[in-house]
Amino acid sequence: MASSTLSMKLELRDVALRFGGLQALDGVDLAVREGEIRGIIGPNGAGKSTLLNVICGVHQPDSGEVLLDGERIAGRPASEIAGRGLARTFQTSQMFKGMTVLESVMTGLHSRLRASPWSAMLSLRSVRDEERKAAADATELLRFIGFADLADRESSGLSFGQQRLVEIARALVSEPRILLLDEPAVGLSVVRVKELDTLLRRIREERGVTIVMIEHVVNLVMGVCDFVTVMNSGKPIADGTPDVVASDPQVIEAYLGTGKC
Repeated sequence: MASSTLSMKLELRDVALRFGGLQALDGVDLAVREGEIRGIIGPNGAGKSTLLNVICGVHQPDSGEVLLDGERIAGRPASEIAGRGLARTFQTSQMFKGMTVLESVMTGLHSRLRASPWSAMLSLRSVRDEERKAAADATELLRFIGFADLADRESSGLSFGQQRLVEIARALVSEPRILLLDEPAVGLSVVRVKELDTLLRRIREERGVTIVMIEHVVNLVMGVCDFVTVMNSGKPIADGTPDVVASDPQVIEAYLGTGKC
C-alpha cells in the first residue's frame, strides 16, 4: 500500500463542471499520492469519466483547481498535460484498422517522436533510428503484458478483452508518471481480470506508475486499490481504504447494494 509519507502527485480541489442543466461534477475533492493505486467507483452517470476528462484536459472545469505536483494544470491543452506525464485509456476500444498490434502500441509514442514530416519523407537516418527505438520500446511493453506473440497480428482482429490490454501497453509506452484507466476490465473473463490485477500491481511496483482507475468490477477494485473514492450524482460520497468504503452505509445504499456493479 502507498505510504502516507509519499509526496502528493495529483490533487483536485472543489472541482465543478456543468453541461447545460446537468451538474456533472459538484465540488469534487481528490488527493492521489505518488505510487498509489486509486479506484473510482459509482453508478452509471455518477461523473466518473467526466472526472478523468477534467484531469487530462479534455474538459475544462467551471470552477476549482486541478494540480499536478502542486502546479495548476486545469485550462492547459490536453497535449501539454499529457507531456507532463499523464496517459489515458478510454471506455471504448480504439484500435486502428489495418495496424498490427505492435504498430498500435507504437502510436502511443507520437508525442515523443521528434522527426519532422520533411525528414520522414527523406527517410533520414535519424528517423530510422527513432523508428527502431519506438519499435523496441513497444515490443518491450508487449512482453511486459504477455502479448509478445501477438505483435504481428492485426490489432482490430483481437478480442475486445485483448484490445483493452493492448491499450494499456499503448498508454505505458510513453512512460507516464500517472496512468488513468477507464474501465480496463470491461470484456475480460474472470481469468483475465485476475491477470489484470497482477498487471496493475506490476505497473506500480516495477514501473513506478501511479494509477487512477474507474472500474465496475468491484472485486478488482477492492483487491488491488490502496484507496477508493465512491461517486454519486457528480460528487464523492465516500473516500478511504477498500474495507472502510465497503462498509459505508451511503456506499451500500447508492452502489454496492443495488446490483449496479
